[in-house]
This record gives sequence, structure tokens and C-alpha cells, in this order.
Amino acid sequence: MSEALEEMFLFGEEKMEKAISQMKREFSSVRTGRANPGILDKVIVEYYGAPTPIRQMAQVSVSEGTTLVITPFDKSIIKELEKAIIKAEIGVAPNNDGSCVRLNFPPLTEERRRETARDVKKFGEDAKIAVRNARRDMVDDLKKIEKDENLPEDMVKDNQDKIQKLTDKYVGIIDSMVSEKEKEVMTV
Repeated sequence: MSEALEEMFLFGEEKMEKAISQMKREFSSVRTGRANPGILDKVIVEYYGAPTPIRQMAQVSVSEGTTLVITPFDKSIIKELEKAIIKAEIGVAPNNDGSCVRLNFPPLTEERRRETARDVKKFGEDAKIAVRNARRDMVDDLKKIEKDENLPEDMVKDNQDKIQKLTDKYVGIIDSMVSEKEKEVMTV
């Protein structure tokens, strides 16, 4: 296999991996009825003039499966922490007891579970689109390499099959992750 082909496959697979990583990040922000520290990943607190992620300035733990306990390393910023959580609109009101902030996650209603499952499917679809776009780019690159290096027809066909197998592999991974997350969301 030529160096250009190897590079094309490496770059294409990297794009597919990034699509799955993005989907995992989206999944971490999905409420499932259980407390998930990942929901705080997008919360930024103004700390001494610098925007700081909440997990860099506080210990986040799960209590009783439905409550997140956020204990700041510096107790003087507890008000700013509370404001940042409210501003982030994560759907849960913070309770401040002076030393930590608690977020109680109420159980999701059946309707909300279905809505969340639809969101999960949409994240999966977006990831599949990204994988298919990577496939399209790889096929385009293969056509360029074919012209530049005058590749034999059977080698081009073999590489097209490899590209399709790689795409199918990543689409399969996405499908299984989506069904797993849907099951998690629908479990009461």
C-alpha cells in the first residue's frame, strides 16, 4: 500500500474516532434520572477574573444516586459557583448549605424520558453523518490517488471495500452506544 493510501486511511479513521468522541461528550450532558457529574462539564465559574471549569475548583461527588454534591476547594467562591450553575441552565436548582452545593435530580417523567431518548438518537445520527462525511472524503482522496499514482482498478476496488468496512464498523459502534444510552435513559 502506498504512503498516500496509508495516510488517507489514518486520517479518515481519526475523523471517525472524533465523531464518536463528540457523541460521547454529548451523551455526558444527557440527564438520565441519575446524578451524572458530566452534566457540569459546560459550567464555567468566574474565579479571580478567569473563567474556570467547575471540576477544576471543586470536588464533585454523587450521593444516593440522585444528588450531586459540589464541594469547592475555596469556600469563599460558593456564591459564584451557585450563580454559574443557575446561569448554565442545567435544569436543576442548586441548594447551598454554606460549605457545599447540592443538586437534587428528580426522577424523569415518562414523557421526558422519551424526549431524552430522541435527543440521544439525534446525537447518534449526527455522529453517523460525520462518519459518512469522513467516508466521502476518503473516497474522494482515493480517486485523487488513483489518478496521481495510476493505481490498478482492482486495487481501487479493494480500497473502496476497506473504506466501506471501516465505515460500517464505526456506524455499528455508534448504533450500539446509542441503544445502550437509550436503555439507560428509559430505565426507571
